[in-house]
Amino acid sequence: MLHRLHRWLLPCALAISSTTAVVDHSAIAQPPLGSDLRGVFGGQADVSLRRPAMSSSVAPTSLTPSTLVPNSLAPATSSPGSANLGSDNLDSEFGMTPSMSGSARGGASDFDRNRDQLFNELANEFDTFDRLGNLVKRVAQLVGPSVMHIEAHKTENNAGKRESYDEAGSGVVLDFGGERWVLTNRHVVAGSKPQEIMLRTSDGREFRPSKVLSDASTDIAVLKIEARNGGLSQNIPPARLGNSGNVEIGDFVIAIGSPFGLSHSVTFGIVSAKGRRDLSLGEQKIDLQDFFQTDAAINPGNSGGPLLNLRGEVVALNTAIASSSGGSEGIGFAIPINMGVQVAEQLIRYGKLRRGYLGVTLEPEFTPADMVAAGYAASGGALVKNVRAGSPAAVAHLQRGDIIVEFDGRRVDDDDHLVAQVGLTPLGSSIPMIIYRGGGVYQTSVVLVDLE
Repeated sequence: MLHRLHRWLLPCALAISSTTAVVDHSAIAQPPLGSDLRGVFGGQADVSLRRPAMSSSVAPTSLTPSTLVPNSLAPATSSPGSANLGSDNLDSEFGMTPSMSGSARGGASDFDRNRDQLFNELANEFDTFDRLGNLVKRVAQLVGPSVMHIEAHKTENNAGKRESYDEAGSGVVLDFGGERWVLTNRHVVAGSKPQEIMLRTSDGREFRPSKVLSDASTDIAVLKIEARNGGLSQNIPPARLGNSGNVEIGDFVIAIGSPFGLSHSVTFGIVSAKGRRDLSLGEQKIDLQDFFQTDAAINPGNSGGPLLNLRGEVVALNTAIASSSGGSEGIGFAIPINMGVQVAEQLIRYGKLRRGYLGVTLEPEFTPADMVAAGYAASGGALVKNVRAGSPAAVAHLQRGDIIVEFDGRRVDDDDHLVAQVGLTPLGSSIPMIIYRGGGVYQTSVVLVDLE
Protein backbone atom coordinates (compact mmCIF):
# COMPACT_ATOMS: atom_id res chain seq x y z
CA MET A 1 0.00 0.00 0.00
CA LEU A 2 1.24 3.49 -0.80
CA HIS A 3 0.88 6.26 1.74
CA ARG A 4 0.79 9.92 0.76
CA LEU A 5 2.66 12.26 3.11
CA HIS A 6 1.71 15.95 3.00
CA ARG A 7 4.50 18.22 4.15
CA TRP A 8 3.81 21.66 5.60
CA LEU A 9 5.86 24.61 6.74
CA LEU A 10 4.46 25.80 10.05
CA PRO A 11 5.24 28.75 12.28
CA CYS A 12 6.11 27.01 15.52
CA ALA A 13 3.80 28.92 17.85
CA LEU A 14 1.13 26.90 19.66
CA ALA A 15 -2.57 27.72 19.83
CA ILE A 16 -3.82 26.70 23.26
CA SER A 17 -7.09 26.82 25.12
CA SER A 18 -7.62 29.95 27.20
CA THR A 19 -9.75 28.14 29.78
CA THR A 20 -7.50 25.28 30.85
CA ALA A 21 -3.86 24.67 31.62
CA VAL A 22 -3.95 21.16 30.13
CA VAL A 23 -2.17 20.87 26.80
CA ASP A 24 -4.72 20.20 24.06
CA HIS A 25 -3.00 18.60 21.10
CA SER A 26 -6.10 19.01 18.96
CA ALA A 27 -5.86 22.78 19.40
CA ILE A 28 -2.70 23.00 17.31
CA ALA A 29 -3.56 25.10 14.30
CA GLN A 30 -3.00 23.30 11.00
CA PRO A 31 -1.52 25.27 8.08
CA PRO A 32 -3.48 26.23 4.96
CA LEU A 33 -2.98 24.40 1.71
CA GLY A 34 -0.87 27.29 0.44
CA SER A 35 2.01 26.27 2.68
CA ASP A 36 2.86 23.07 0.79
CA LEU A 37 6.63 22.64 0.66
CA ARG A 38 6.84 21.50 -2.97
CA GLY A 39 8.05 24.92 -4.08
CA VAL A 40 10.47 25.21 -1.22
CA PHE A 41 12.53 22.10 -1.70
CA GLY A 42 11.96 21.70 -5.41
CA GLY A 43 10.81 18.11 -5.10
CA GLN A 44 7.61 16.15 -5.03
CA ALA A 45 5.42 16.29 -1.95
CA ASP A 46 4.34 12.67 -2.38
CA VAL A 47 6.55 10.05 -0.81
CA SER A 48 5.96 6.37 -1.53
CA LEU A 49 6.69 3.96 1.28
CA ARG A 50 7.25 0.31 0.46
CA ARG A 51 8.10 -2.68 2.61
CA PRO A 52 11.47 -3.99 1.41
CA ALA A 53 11.18 -7.43 -0.16
CA MET A 54 13.30 -10.29 1.14
CA SER A 55 15.58 -11.81 -1.46
CA SER A 56 14.66 -15.38 -2.40
CA SER A 57 18.36 -16.23 -2.67
CA VAL A 58 18.88 -15.96 1.08
CA ALA A 59 18.60 -19.35 2.76
CA PRO A 60 18.68 -20.12 6.50
CA THR A 61 21.97 -21.49 7.70
CA SER A 62 22.10 -24.83 9.49
CA LEU A 63 24.58 -26.77 11.57
CA THR A 64 25.63 -30.24 10.55
CA PRO A 65 25.88 -32.89 13.27
CA SER A 66 29.67 -32.80 13.02
CA THR A 67 29.72 -29.18 14.22
CA LEU A 68 27.83 -29.86 17.44
CA VAL A 69 29.79 -29.90 20.71
CA PRO A 70 28.80 -32.39 23.42
CA ASN A 71 26.97 -30.61 26.23
CA SER A 72 27.97 -33.09 28.95
CA LEU A 73 31.17 -33.70 30.87
CA ALA A 74 32.85 -37.08 31.24
CA PRO A 75 32.12 -38.72 34.60
CA ALA A 76 34.59 -37.92 37.36
CA THR A 77 37.25 -40.56 37.98
CA SER A 78 38.29 -39.41 41.45
CA SER A 79 37.03 -40.84 44.66
CA PRO A 80 33.77 -39.60 46.16
CA GLY A 81 34.05 -36.25 47.94
CA SER A 82 37.09 -35.19 45.92
CA ALA A 83 37.03 -31.84 44.14
CA ASN A 84 38.94 -33.26 41.17
CA LEU A 85 36.77 -32.95 38.05
CA GLY A 86 38.97 -35.21 35.99
CA SER A 87 41.02 -32.70 34.07
CA ASP A 88 42.49 -35.32 31.73
CA ASN A 89 39.06 -36.47 30.66
CA LEU A 90 37.83 -32.89 30.39
CA ASP A 91 40.79 -31.90 28.22
CA SER A 92 40.30 -34.92 26.02
CA GLU A 93 36.58 -34.33 25.73
CA PHE A 94 37.00 -30.82 24.35
CA GLY A 95 40.25 -31.28 22.47
CA MET A 96 42.28 -29.19 24.91
CA THR A 97 45.87 -29.95 25.90
CA PRO A 98 46.69 -29.84 29.58
CA SER A 99 48.69 -26.65 29.14
CA MET A 100 45.77 -24.92 27.38
CA SER A 101 43.20 -25.89 29.98
CA GLY A 102 45.52 -24.88 32.78
CA SER A 103 45.96 -21.44 31.24
CA ALA A 104 42.22 -21.00 30.87
CA ARG A 105 41.58 -21.97 34.47
CA GLY A 106 44.55 -20.40 36.19
CA GLY A 107 44.46 -16.88 34.61
CA ALA A 108 42.63 -14.52 32.25
CA SER A 109 42.27 -15.82 28.70
CA ASP A 110 43.10 -13.77 25.62
CA PHE A 111 39.37 -13.34 25.08
CA ASP A 112 38.91 -11.86 28.57
CA ARG A 113 41.90 -9.58 28.16
CA ASN A 114 40.55 -8.31 24.84
CA ARG A 115 37.17 -7.62 26.43
CA ASP A 116 38.84 -5.72 29.27
CA GLN A 117 40.75 -3.62 26.74
CA LEU A 118 37.56 -2.86 24.80
CA PHE A 119 35.74 -1.87 27.98
CA ASN A 120 38.61 0.46 28.89
CA GLU A 121 38.51 2.06 25.44
CA LEU A 122 34.74 2.43 25.74
CA ALA A 123 35.14 4.11 29.13
CA ASN A 124 37.59 6.62 27.64
CA GLU A 125 35.23 7.39 24.77
CA PHE A 126 32.32 7.72 27.20
CA ASP A 127 34.28 10.23 29.26
CA THR A 128 34.55 12.42 26.16
CA PHE A 129 30.87 12.04 25.36
CA ASP A 130 29.92 12.58 29.01
CA ARG A 131 31.80 15.89 28.99
CA LEU A 132 29.67 16.94 26.02
CA GLY A 133 26.52 15.97 27.93
CA ASN A 134 27.67 17.95 30.96
CA LEU A 135 28.33 20.92 28.67
CA VAL A 136 24.73 20.79 27.40
CA LYS A 137 23.49 20.69 31.01
CA ARG A 138 25.58 23.70 31.98
CA VAL A 139 24.38 25.70 28.98
CA ALA A 140 20.75 24.89 29.80
CA GLN A 141 21.21 25.87 33.45
CA LEU A 142 23.02 29.08 32.56
CA VAL A 143 20.73 30.33 29.80
CA GLY A 144 17.40 28.96 31.10
CA PRO A 145 16.72 32.02 33.32
CA SER A 146 17.07 34.27 30.22
CA VAL A 147 14.34 32.40 28.32
CA MET A 148 10.70 33.50 28.55
CA HIS A 149 7.51 31.52 28.13
CA ILE A 150 4.99 33.73 26.28
CA GLU A 151 1.20 33.49 26.17
CA ALA A 152 -0.66 35.94 23.93
CA HIS A 153 -4.46 36.28 24.01
CA LYS A 154 -5.89 36.82 20.52
CA THR A 155 -9.31 37.49 19.04
CA GLU A 156 -10.28 36.82 15.43
CA ASN A 157 -13.40 37.19 13.31
CA ASN A 158 -14.38 33.86 11.78
CA ALA A 159 -17.47 33.82 9.56
CA GLY A 160 -18.89 36.79 11.43
CA LYS A 161 -18.18 35.33 14.87
CA ARG A 162 -15.51 36.60 17.24
CA GLU A 163 -13.32 33.78 18.52
CA SER A 164 -10.75 34.11 21.29
CA TYR A 165 -7.77 31.89 21.97
CA ASP A 166 -4.32 31.98 23.53
CA GLU A 167 -1.13 31.33 21.58
CA ALA A 168 2.01 30.09 23.30
CA GLY A 169 5.56 30.79 22.25
CA SER A 170 8.97 31.64 23.62
CA GLY A 171 11.40 34.54 23.78
CA VAL A 172 14.88 35.41 24.98
CA VAL A 173 15.86 38.37 27.18
CA LEU A 174 18.50 40.70 25.72
CA ASP A 175 20.06 43.96 26.84
CA PHE A 176 19.66 46.98 24.56
CA GLY A 177 21.16 50.17 25.91
CA GLY A 178 20.79 49.08 29.52
CA GLU A 179 17.14 48.10 29.08
CA ARG A 180 15.69 44.58 29.12
CA TRP A 181 13.79 43.50 26.02
CA VAL A 182 12.41 40.11 25.02
CA LEU A 183 13.27 39.12 21.44
CA THR A 184 10.71 36.80 19.83
CA ASN A 185 8.81 36.12 16.60
CA ARG A 186 6.17 38.53 15.42
CA HIS A 187 3.68 35.75 14.73
CA VAL A 188 3.72 34.80 18.44
CA VAL A 189 2.31 38.17 19.57
CA ALA A 190 0.71 39.56 16.39
CA GLY A 191 -2.79 40.88 17.07
CA SER A 192 -2.31 41.10 20.85
CA LYS A 193 -2.08 44.25 22.93
CA PRO A 194 0.61 44.51 25.62
CA GLN A 195 -1.94 43.87 28.37
CA GLU A 196 -2.99 40.66 26.58
CA ILE A 197 0.53 39.20 26.66
CA MET A 198 1.84 37.26 29.66
CA LEU A 199 5.57 36.64 30.14
CA ARG A 200 6.74 33.92 32.52
CA THR A 201 10.29 33.35 33.75
CA SER A 202 11.88 30.00 34.52
CA ASP A 203 11.26 30.57 38.26
CA GLY A 204 7.54 31.22 37.72
CA ARG A 205 7.34 35.02 37.86
CA GLU A 206 4.69 36.49 35.57
CA PHE A 207 4.33 40.02 34.22
CA ARG A 208 3.28 41.93 31.12
CA PRO A 209 5.35 43.95 28.65
CA SER A 210 4.98 47.73 28.56
CA LYS A 211 5.64 48.00 24.82
CA VAL A 212 5.47 45.71 21.77
CA LEU A 213 7.27 46.52 18.49
CA SER A 214 7.37 44.24 15.46
CA ASP A 215 8.33 43.93 11.80
CA ALA A 216 6.34 41.74 9.40
CA SER A 217 9.05 41.50 6.72
CA THR A 218 11.40 39.60 9.06
CA ASP A 219 8.93 38.11 11.60
CA ILE A 220 10.83 39.81 14.46
CA ALA A 221 9.25 41.38 17.56
CA VAL A 222 10.61 42.93 20.76
CA LEU A 223 8.74 43.29 24.05
CA LYS A 224 9.95 45.81 26.65
CA ILE A 225 10.20 44.73 30.28
CA GLU A 226 9.74 47.64 32.66
CA ALA A 227 11.52 47.69 36.04
CA ARG A 228 8.98 47.25 38.81
CA ASN A 229 8.67 45.49 42.14
CA GLY A 230 12.16 46.55 43.18
CA GLY A 231 13.74 46.33 39.73
CA LEU A 232 12.18 43.11 38.45
CA SER A 233 13.60 43.46 34.95
CA GLN A 234 17.12 43.92 36.29
CA ASN A 235 16.83 40.58 38.11
CA ILE A 236 16.36 38.78 34.79
CA PRO A 237 19.79 38.03 33.30
CA PRO A 238 20.15 38.85 29.59
CA ALA A 239 21.45 36.14 27.31
CA ARG A 240 24.81 36.49 25.60
CA LEU A 241 24.93 36.96 21.85
CA GLY A 242 27.04 34.91 19.49
CA ASN A 243 28.04 35.79 15.94
CA SER A 244 25.76 33.91 13.57
CA GLY A 245 28.18 34.74 10.76
CA ASN A 246 30.60 32.23 12.28
CA VAL A 247 28.09 29.37 12.44
CA GLU A 248 28.95 26.41 10.24
CA ILE A 249 26.99 23.39 9.04
CA GLY A 250 27.51 20.58 11.54
CA ASP A 251 27.88 22.84 14.59
CA PHE A 252 26.18 21.52 17.73
CA VAL A 253 23.22 23.64 18.88
CA ILE A 254 20.72 23.67 21.75
CA ALA A 255 17.10 24.86 21.50
CA ILE A 256 15.16 26.11 24.53
CA GLY A 257 11.46 26.91 24.36
CA SER A 258 7.89 25.90 25.16
CA PRO A 259 6.94 23.01 22.83
CA PHE A 260 3.23 22.23 23.20
CA GLY A 261 3.16 24.68 26.13
CA LEU A 262 5.82 22.77 28.09
CA SER A 263 7.92 25.77 29.06
CA HIS A 264 11.73 25.82 29.20
CA SER A 265 12.20 22.48 27.43
CA VAL A 266 15.69 21.75 26.09
CA THR A 267 16.62 19.86 22.91
CA PHE A 268 19.93 19.20 21.18
CA GLY A 269 21.06 18.83 17.56
CA ILE A 270 23.21 20.32 14.83
CA VAL A 271 22.98 23.02 12.18
CA SER A 272 21.83 21.04 9.14
CA ALA A 273 22.01 23.79 6.50
CA LYS A 274 22.33 27.54 6.02
CA GLY A 275 20.84 30.10 3.68
CA ARG A 276 17.33 28.67 3.43
CA ARG A 277 15.27 31.31 1.63
CA ASP A 278 11.96 31.68 -0.19
CA LEU A 279 10.09 29.66 2.47
CA SER A 280 6.33 30.09 2.77
CA LEU A 281 4.76 30.33 6.24
CA GLY A 282 1.18 29.71 5.21
CA GLU A 283 -0.62 33.05 4.90
CA GLN A 284 2.29 34.88 6.49
CA LYS A 285 4.81 36.41 4.10
CA ILE A 286 8.40 36.95 5.27
CA ASP A 287 10.22 39.06 2.69
CA LEU A 288 13.73 38.98 4.17
CA GLN A 289 14.85 35.40 4.76
CA ASP A 290 18.18 33.74 5.47
CA PHE A 291 17.24 30.83 7.76
CA PHE A 292 19.45 28.27 9.45
CA GLN A 293 18.09 24.72 9.28
CA THR A 294 18.46 22.50 12.35
CA ASP A 295 17.50 19.00 13.43
CA ALA A 296 17.22 20.04 17.09
CA ALA A 297 13.60 19.18 17.97
CA ILE A 298 11.40 22.24 17.45
CA ASN A 299 7.63 22.00 17.93
CA PRO A 300 4.62 24.35 18.13
CA GLY A 301 5.43 26.60 21.09
CA ASN A 302 9.16 26.90 20.33
CA SER A 303 8.69 30.00 18.18
CA GLY A 304 10.85 32.87 19.39
CA GLY A 305 13.05 30.72 21.62
CA PRO A 306 16.84 30.82 21.31
CA LEU A 307 19.07 28.46 19.38
CA LEU A 308 22.38 28.34 21.27
CA ASN A 309 25.92 27.25 20.58
CA LEU A 310 27.85 25.21 23.16
CA ARG A 311 29.33 28.41 24.58
CA GLY A 312 25.84 29.35 25.73
CA GLU A 313 25.55 32.16 23.15
CA VAL A 314 22.41 32.86 21.13
CA VAL A 315 23.10 32.24 17.44
CA ALA A 316 19.53 32.13 16.06
CA LEU A 317 15.83 32.51 16.87
CA ASN A 318 13.68 29.39 16.33
CA THR A 319 10.84 30.27 13.96
CA ALA A 320 9.28 27.46 11.91
CA ILE A 321 9.20 23.75 11.15
CA ALA A 322 8.58 21.62 8.09
CA SER A 323 6.22 18.86 9.15
CA SER A 324 3.59 16.43 7.88
CA SER A 325 2.28 15.78 11.40
CA GLY A 326 2.31 19.21 13.04
CA GLY A 327 5.26 18.21 15.25
CA SER A 328 9.02 17.94 14.93
CA GLU A 329 10.34 15.79 12.10
CA GLY A 330 13.92 17.02 12.27
CA ILE A 331 13.52 20.04 9.97
CA GLY A 332 13.39 23.33 11.84
CA PHE A 333 14.24 26.87 10.75
CA ALA A 334 15.78 29.68 12.78
CA ILE A 335 16.54 33.34 12.05
CA PRO A 336 20.27 34.13 12.43
CA ILE A 337 20.78 36.29 15.51
CA ASN A 338 22.77 38.94 13.63
CA MET A 339 19.68 39.62 11.54
CA GLY A 340 17.36 39.47 14.55
CA VAL A 341 19.42 41.92 16.61
CA GLN A 342 19.83 44.33 13.70
CA VAL A 343 16.06 44.45 13.22
CA ALA A 344 15.44 44.73 16.98
CA GLU A 345 17.84 47.67 17.31
CA GLN A 346 16.03 49.55 14.54
CA LEU A 347 12.62 48.79 16.03
CA ILE A 348 13.75 50.15 19.40
CA ARG A 349 15.44 53.21 17.89
CA TYR A 350 13.05 54.13 15.07
CA GLY A 351 9.88 52.16 15.85
CA LYS A 352 10.24 50.33 12.52
CA LEU A 353 12.75 48.61 10.26
CA ARG A 354 14.33 51.14 7.91
CA ARG A 355 14.56 48.78 4.98
CA GLY A 356 17.06 49.51 2.23
CA TYR A 357 15.92 50.18 -1.34
CA LEU A 358 18.08 49.52 -4.41
CA GLY A 359 15.58 49.95 -7.24
CA VAL A 360 16.03 46.88 -9.43
CA THR A 361 13.86 43.99 -10.55
CA LEU A 362 15.65 40.63 -10.39
CA GLU A 363 15.20 37.42 -12.39
CA PRO A 364 14.05 34.70 -9.93
CA GLU A 365 14.78 31.84 -12.36
CA PHE A 366 18.46 32.73 -12.79
CA THR A 367 20.68 29.82 -11.68
CA PRO A 368 24.40 28.96 -11.40
CA ALA A 369 23.96 26.94 -14.60
CA ASP A 370 23.01 30.17 -16.37
CA MET A 371 26.21 31.73 -15.03
CA VAL A 372 28.26 28.94 -16.56
CA ALA A 373 26.36 29.22 -19.85
CA ALA A 374 27.19 32.94 -19.93
CA GLY A 375 30.88 32.09 -19.57
CA TYR A 376 31.38 33.11 -15.93
CA ALA A 377 33.09 30.98 -13.30
CA ALA A 378 31.21 32.41 -10.28
CA SER A 379 28.85 29.98 -8.53
CA GLY A 380 26.08 32.48 -7.81
CA GLY A 381 24.67 35.91 -8.54
CA ALA A 382 21.50 37.94 -9.15
CA LEU A 383 20.47 38.92 -12.69
CA VAL A 384 19.04 42.43 -13.15
CA LYS A 385 15.88 42.46 -15.29
CA ASN A 386 15.04 46.13 -14.91
CA VAL A 387 16.42 49.31 -13.33
CA ARG A 388 13.95 51.93 -12.08
CA ALA A 389 14.62 55.48 -13.22
CA GLY A 390 15.98 57.75 -10.51
CA SER A 391 16.65 54.84 -8.14
CA PRO A 392 19.92 54.26 -6.28
CA ALA A 393 20.68 51.51 -8.82
CA ALA A 394 20.27 53.98 -11.70
CA VAL A 395 22.58 56.47 -9.97
CA ALA A 396 25.13 53.62 -9.60
CA HIS A 397 24.86 53.00 -13.39
CA LEU A 398 23.43 49.49 -13.15
CA GLN A 399 21.87 48.19 -16.37
CA ARG A 400 19.51 45.48 -17.50
CA GLY A 401 21.49 42.22 -17.89
CA ASP A 402 24.03 43.01 -15.18
CA ILE A 403 24.82 40.15 -12.80
CA ILE A 404 25.45 41.29 -9.24
CA VAL A 405 27.91 38.82 -7.70
CA GLU A 406 29.08 40.73 -4.62
CA PHE A 407 27.34 43.26 -2.37
CA ASP A 408 29.05 45.09 0.50
CA GLY A 409 31.97 42.65 0.42
CA ARG A 410 29.76 39.55 0.64
CA ARG A 411 29.08 37.02 -2.08
CA VAL A 412 25.57 37.03 -3.59
CA ASP A 413 24.07 33.53 -3.93
CA ASP A 414 20.81 34.39 -5.72
CA ASP A 415 18.04 36.99 -5.97
CA ASP A 416 16.55 36.19 -2.54
CA HIS A 417 19.97 36.51 -0.94
CA LEU A 418 20.50 39.95 -2.51
CA VAL A 419 17.02 41.10 -1.40
CA ALA A 420 17.82 40.14 2.20
CA GLN A 421 21.23 41.86 2.10
CA VAL A 422 19.84 45.08 0.63
CA GLY A 423 16.90 45.16 3.04
CA LEU A 424 19.16 44.96 6.10
CA THR A 425 21.96 47.26 4.92
CA PRO A 426 22.26 50.60 6.77
CA LEU A 427 20.97 53.56 4.82
CA GLY A 428 23.10 56.47 3.66
CA SER A 429 26.40 54.57 3.39
CA SER A 430 28.31 53.96 0.17
CA ILE A 431 28.11 50.22 -0.48
CA PRO A 432 30.55 48.59 -2.93
CA MET A 433 29.24 46.14 -5.53
CA ILE A 434 30.90 43.87 -8.07
CA ILE A 435 28.98 43.09 -11.27
CA TYR A 436 29.49 41.03 -14.40
CA ARG A 437 28.61 42.73 -17.68
CA GLY A 438 29.35 41.67 -21.24
CA GLY A 439 32.08 39.26 -20.24
CA GLY A 440 33.86 41.80 -18.02
CA VAL A 441 34.03 42.42 -14.29
CA TYR A 442 33.17 45.87 -12.95
CA GLN A 443 33.03 47.59 -9.57
CA THR A 444 30.60 50.31 -8.55
CA SER A 445 29.04 51.65 -5.37
CA VAL A 446 25.52 52.54 -4.32
CA VAL A 447 23.90 54.58 -1.56
CA LEU A 448 20.63 52.96 -0.43
CA VAL A 449 17.54 54.91 0.60
CA ASP A 450 14.55 53.93 2.74
CA LEU A 451 12.12 51.62 0.95
CA GLU A 452 9.22 53.70 2.28
